[in-house]
Amino acid sequence: MKTIAVIFGSRSAEHDVSIITALSAVIKPLELLKKYKVEAVYIAKDGGWYWGDELKNIALYQSGGIDAFMAKNPKIQLSFDDGLTLIRPGKLGSKQQKIDIVFPATHGTHGEDGELMGLLEMAGVPYVGCGVAASAIAMDKVLSKQIAVANNIDTPKMVFFSKKDFQSESSKWVQLISKSLKLPLFVKPARLGSSIGITKVSSASELENAIEVALHYDSKVLVEEGVENLVEVTLPIIGNEEPLVALLEQPINKDEQFFDFNTKYMNQGKGGKKMGGKSHGSQGYSKIPADLPTELYEKAVVLAQQVYVVVGCEGIARIDMLVDTKAKKVYFNEINPLPGSLYAHNWRQSGISGVDLVERLVALAEQRAESQKNQTTTFESSFLKQF
Repeated sequence: MKTIAVIFGSRSAEHDVSIITALSAVIKPLELLKKYKVEAVYIAKDGGWYWGDELKNIALYQSGGIDAFMAKNPKIQLSFDDGLTLIRPGKLGSKQQKIDIVFPATHGTHGEDGELMGLLEMAGVPYVGCGVAASAIAMDKVLSKQIAVANNIDTPKMVFFSKKDFQSESSKWVQLISKSLKLPLFVKPARLGSSIGITKVSSASELENAIEVALHYDSKVLVEEGVENLVEVTLPIIGNEEPLVALLEQPINKDEQFFDFNTKYMNQGKGGKKMGGKSHGSQGYSKIPADLPTELYEKAVVLAQQVYVVVGCEGIARIDMLVDTKAKKVYFNEINPLPGSLYAHNWRQSGISGVDLVERLVALAEQRAESQKNQTTTFESSFLKQF
C-alpha cells in the first residue's frame, strides 16, 4: 500500500481555507478509497511542520486545540535521501515514514506559489498539481496576464507596480492609473488568492487607500479596468497533456459587488442566503452550468483551455474569466492552481465524485513523475579538469 502525505496550512493568509481543503476534499476521500495510507502533515502559521493522525480532525482547529498539540509534539524533520521521508524525533528514538506521493493542499504563499513544489522536486517525490513554474506564474496575476497577452488571449487593461515604486512616487502612479484606466477599477495584491486584499474602486478618491490595502498583503499590486456588462465565470480543469474540463460555473453577485472572500467562504452568498440558479455550488453562491448563450459558453471553455496549456498547468487548476455579454467578449482574469476544496462540488455535477477526483489526481501525479524519469538532468564533461 502506497503512502500519501497531504500537506496543508503554511504561512499564508489562506491558512484556514487550506485546512478545510485538506481535511474535507483530500484526506477524507483518499481514506475512503482504502488504497493508500494517508498521512496528515500540517505546516503551522510560524512555519513549523507537524505530523500525526490527530491533525485529521477539524475539531482540533476549531477548538484551539492545535496550539496544545504543537506544544506537546515535536516539529518533524524531512529527509531527501532516496525520496522523501518524514522523521519525528523522540526520546526513545525517531519515528520515520517514507512517502510515495505528496498531495499539496497549501493555498497561497509558501505553498501553492511553487515553493513547496520546488522542495518536492528536489526530494524526487511525485506530487499532485502544477509544477514549479506553472504554480509561480499562476499565483502571480501580472505574470499570468502577460503570458496570456503574449499568446493573443484577451485580458482587462492593467497597470502594475512594486511597493518600492509606489512609496517613492505615489502621486505619479495615482495620476497614471487615473489617466490610463477607466472606472470602475479593481485593485489587487498580485500574488494572493481567495480574493483577500481586493478592493473595487468606483471613484478616484478611493484609489490610494485601495492600493495601501493591497500593499498590506503583497509587495506587488495590480490595478485593472472593470469589464462592462459583466458575468464572472470559472472553469475547473484536470489533466496533464490532455486536459479535462468540468462545467463552466457562474458566481452569483449583485451588480455592485464582486466575488470576495466572504461571498466565497462565509455567507453562502451575499446576505447569507442561497441564491437562485440552475444548480448551486457547495456554498450555494453559483450557477452550474453558467447561464450564458451557447456561443459565449463555448468561447469561455476554449479560452480557459488555452490558458491552461500556455501556462503549462498540470494536474489541476481553475481558470477565472470575465464575460462582457453585450460585446460578446471573454477575458482571462486569473488562474487558481489549487482550487479551494478542489472545486469538488463542480466535478460532482460533471459526473466525477470526490473520491474519483482525488484518485485521478494521484494517477496524474504518478504519470508525470514516470514521464520525467526519461529526461536527462545531468551532463558528463571534462570542464573541471581545466582548472
